[in-house]
Amino acid sequence: MDVQVWSVSQVNAFVRETIDGAFNPFWISGEIGNLLIHRSGHVYFTLKDAASQIKGCWFNGAEQAQKLRLNNGTLVEAFGKLGVYEPRGEYQMNIRQMRLAGIGELVRQFEELRRKLEAEGLFAPERKRPIPALPRRIGVITSPSGAAIRDFLQIINRRFPNVNVTIYPAQVQGSTAAAETAAGVEFFNRTKAADVLVITRGGGSMEDLWPFNSEFLARSIAASRIPVISAIGHEIDFTICDFVADLRAPTPSAAAELVIGKRAELADSVEHLAKNMQQSVFMQLQENRYRLDRAAGSYVFREPLRMIEQRHQYLDDLESRMKNTSNFALKNSEGTLERLSMALKVLNPGRVLERGYAFVTDSSKKVITSSKQPAGTLLDLHFADGILPVRSESKNQ
Repeated sequence: MDVQVWSVSQVNAFVRETIDGAFNPFWISGEIGNLLIHRSGHVYFTLKDAASQIKGCWFNGAEQAQKLRLNNGTLVEAFGKLGVYEPRGEYQMNIRQMRLAGIGELVRQFEELRRKLEAEGLFAPERKRPIPALPRRIGVITSPSGAAIRDFLQIINRRFPNVNVTIYPAQVQGSTAAAETAAGVEFFNRTKAADVLVITRGGGSMEDLWPFNSEFLARSIAASRIPVISAIGHEIDFTICDFVADLRAPTPSAAAELVIGKRAELADSVEHLAKNMQQSVFMQLQENRYRLDRAAGSYVFREPLRMIEQRHQYLDDLESRMKNTSNFALKNSEGTLERLSMALKVLNPGRVLERGYAFVTDSSKKVITSSKQPAGTLLDLHFADGILPVRSESKNQ
């Protein structure tokens, strides 16, 4: 029997005619993903829900899309007709009209988890661990066959080819990606096989990056005792991992530069300090050599014994001056003593009594200077050679 053999183009054309005839235009709701507003004025995207997705094309819809402020994650309601793009054998929704239906479910879940973890303090700057300046061992959690690890290792090998890099293989997309990545964080913490961890993958749609918005993975990163760098997607992509990690890198290549860049900067600083130290030591050596030469030519080094003799002579001179000063002070004291002795002799009352004078005291040894004494008062007359007791006979008139 003759069997009809169809070409690919015939099959695609048949499917297009079948779909075109089977479906009338209708409204469809979904979340925008993989949005591309082409410079031709056409808009390409995917419409998706939690379980499925369908490609969409909005011819000449760029201006309207900008007015609606379409973005990945925007939930829309679109009116159009199913069609087939024959060159690729893909069926798609050809949009004629679109309106906003609210924020996308994935974006809502993202914001809800972000607010929850932020309220718990998991994003707080004070809990961020510092990235080590000189990591000897780098742990990388990623797909070993992805472009991200190739970019990462290329920079590492170019800057520091001898650094130790351990790769923990993990899916970076799909239902198991979050659990495998969290297992990698736990592995490095348990084995203490790294000084810093890098979680990385290349860019993609929000759905592709969704495993890195896992609450379980976020808490694993927060509990890590090893500092974690998150390098998920491109610079415009943000995930929950980026917020909870100790440092966010916009790309895998930037993560390598952040890890090794500090080491390179420190190496440059050490080299600069070494040169400064060498120059400082050289200048100090020159200064000391100059001082030594100047000291060696000084009088002290040329005639050291003469300096000792001068010190001896100085001591002898001091001794002579001390003796002269002592003799002068002694003679001056002797003269003062002689003058005081002569004055004492002159003022001595006993010398006065030797010339025939006497003085009178009563029984209490008080000197009597008046003749008016009661009769019978006992008095003592003091002469140079002794004391004569007397009694007053009558009151002096």
